[in-house]
Amino acid sequence: MGVVPLKAWLAERLGEPEDVMALRDVPSPTPADGEVLLRVRAVSLGFPDVLIVRGEYQTRHELPFSPGSEVCGEVGGERVAAVAVGGTGALAQYLVADPRYVYPAPTSLSDAETAALPAAFMTAWFGLHERGRLQPGETVVVTAAAGGVGSAAVQLGRAAGARVIGITRGSAKTARIRELGAHVVIDSTAEDVVARVREETEGGGADVVFDVVGGDAYHAASRYVGCGGRILVVGFASGEVQSARLNRPLLGGFSIVGVNMSLHLRHEPDAVREAMSAIAKLCDAGTVKPFVGVTVGMADAAHQLQRIGAGLTSGRVAVDPWQVAVDPWRQAAPQLRE
Repeated sequence: MGVVPLKAWLAERLGEPEDVMALRDVPSPTPADGEVLLRVRAVSLGFPDVLIVRGEYQTRHELPFSPGSEVCGEVGGERVAAVAVGGTGALAQYLVADPRYVYPAPTSLSDAETAALPAAFMTAWFGLHERGRLQPGETVVVTAAAGGVGSAAVQLGRAAGARVIGITRGSAKTARIRELGAHVVIDSTAEDVVARVREETEGGGADVVFDVVGGDAYHAASRYVGCGGRILVVGFASGEVQSARLNRPLLGGFSIVGVNMSLHLRHEPDAVREAMSAIAKLCDAGTVKPFVGVTVGMADAAHQLQRIGAGLTSGRVAVDPWQVAVDPWRQAAPQLRE
C-alpha cells in the first residue's frame, strides 16, 4: 500500500494500558478471500477496550493484540464505518475487516464521529428497541450517561419519543448530558438517585433502565424501576459484576434483560445493517450525533485508554492513527500529564 512500516499499538501482556502496550512497527495485513482491507482514518476507544487490555472482559484474546473495535476507514475511495471482528485489531493504520460489518459512513459526520458510531450506537439501538421494547411516552433511565454508549442511549431514547433521565457524575458531565437532550439529569455524587428517579416518575418508577455500570448502579435500579419495567444489563463499567437477587424482580414485577451486541453482529448481520442505516439517517437529519470527548494522535492512545479506565473521560476518545509523532511536551514533563 506504499506505507512501510505501518504502526499499531499492541498489548503485549495483560494489565494497565500504559504498562503493557507498545507502539510497534507491523507488516501490512493481508486480507483473506472474502475480507476487505481498510485504511483507518480514525479509531474510537471506550471502556470495553480497557477491560480487554486488562484481561477483565468476558472473552480473552491471544497476545499480542491491538485493542479497539470501532473505526472510520476508507476502501475503494469511499468512507465507511466498521466494527473489527472479535473486538480487537483497530488501533492500527490498516485493518482487515469482514464486509458484513462495514457500513456506509453518514455524510454529516467527521471521521472521529463516524468511528464513534458503530458499536456504541448499535448497542444503544438494539438495547432500547429490540431488548428493551422502549415505547414513545415511556421513561428510560440511562446510567453513565456521559459515556460513549450512554450518550448514544440518551439521544436514541429521546429520538424514540421517550422521557430520558440521565445519571452521571460531576457538574461538567451533567451539563454535557443536558446538551445532548436528557430531560432530567442526576448527579450521583450529589443526589439520592433512587429518591430522585421516584420523584421524577411520580412514584411509578422507570419503564426502562439502560445500565452500563453494574454493581451498585444495578442494585439502585432494582429499587427505582417500575412494575413491568425492564432493566437492561449492558455492561459493568464499575468493575463489579453484580449478583441479582431474584426476589426483587418477583416482588417488583420487572424483567432483567441482557444486551450483547456481539450476538446481534454474529447472528443478525442484516438486522444490524438495517439499524445502521436508520441511525445514519438520524445523524444526517441532525437528530443524533456521536459524542467525541477528545481526538488525539496515535502516540497518546495508551495514555487515553488509561484515562478512560480511571473514569476521567466523557464520550468516546478518537485517535488519528496517522498522527504518530510523540508530543515533546509530554516526553519532557510526564509528571504534568492531564
